[in-house]
Amino acid sequence: MKPHTSNGHPATEITTESLLSKETLPVDETPEILSLRPQSLTDYIGQLSVVETLQIAIKAALKRKEPIDHILFHGPPGLGKTTLAHIIAHEMGANLTSTSGPALEKGGDLLGILTHLEEGDILFIDEIHRLPKVVEELLYPAMEDFAVDFIFDKGVHARSHRYRLKRFALVGATTRVGLLSSPLRDRFGIFRNLDFYSVEDLTFIVKRSAALLDIPIDDEGAYELAKRSRGTPRIVNRLLKRVRDFAQVRADGTIQKETVREALRLEGVDEKGLTDLDRRFLKTIIEFYQGGPVGIEAIAATLQEETDTLVDVVEPYLLKIGFVTRTSQGRKVPEETFKHLGFPYQNQQ
Repeated sequence: MKPHTSNGHPATEITTESLLSKETLPVDETPEILSLRPQSLTDYIGQLSVVETLQIAIKAALKRKEPIDHILFHGPPGLGKTTLAHIIAHEMGANLTSTSGPALEKGGDLLGILTHLEEGDILFIDEIHRLPKVVEELLYPAMEDFAVDFIFDKGVHARSHRYRLKRFALVGATTRVGLLSSPLRDRFGIFRNLDFYSVEDLTFIVKRSAALLDIPIDDEGAYELAKRSRGTPRIVNRLLKRVRDFAQVRADGTIQKETVREALRLEGVDEKGLTDLDRRFLKTIIEFYQGGPVGIEAIAATLQEETDTLVDVVEPYLLKIGFVTRTSQGRKVPEETFKHLGFPYQNQQ
């Protein structure tokens, strides 16, 4: 699979099933998401400490007339890592080239991108922890010395040539920072975690997106939608479109609190923002393993889902709201989870 540029992603259909898809890069590049993406840090809502760090770094780099330091963003999907990469490129007045770890299968794929970067360009690599080892090792001299080494011939006739690159900035994004190797992680100058958004911040995002899409929405409707969006801007924007459809067909076109409730009931999203997969995950722990503790592999086998899907997509939000806990013996669910799902509480040993 060849690397994708920021304007070259294949179209990705957004369905209910892909609501929590881990395939973040193609989804983030669809026209409807791009139309809602802020273009500057002043328009960016939430993540205050991250925004302040970037404002300082960008102003300093522009003052020195040099590229910004390499940046690594980590956190659950949908929190704005791709958006921040676009904003950094826009505010630095630089071109952005986007790709992803799985897309860079061979060293030649990365070399082709690096050698075409101009002075000050931004290279964005999503899911950077999934880079093959041989590709990752090519990044080391590129990030540190802005150079790559080519090997000609083989055996006793082998010789090396160092190719100088234009100075660029690498922006990496990952949902699994623990899987990054230390040599790669240590080469990033700015290292920031993106956390789930507060309901208040998501309410501002809903109102902003509704205004851009010309959707009438009242304060209670915006708050109700924000409350059910798992602390994630990407999800709140997608659910807004589904609620808009419902409001135009089944209501008067204005999004109100009751409209949100009825629309998201059809989508399988409850008042805590839990989806069908979340509830299946929690019910599996309760019904099959008496509330835990149980290993993630056992849960994945019971659900017939990939372990990575549960760890990257499902668990972060459930951990955040306290509906599941991790222990040395495995996953457990507290009393509140039993009550929310309508199960009698079982004392866990």
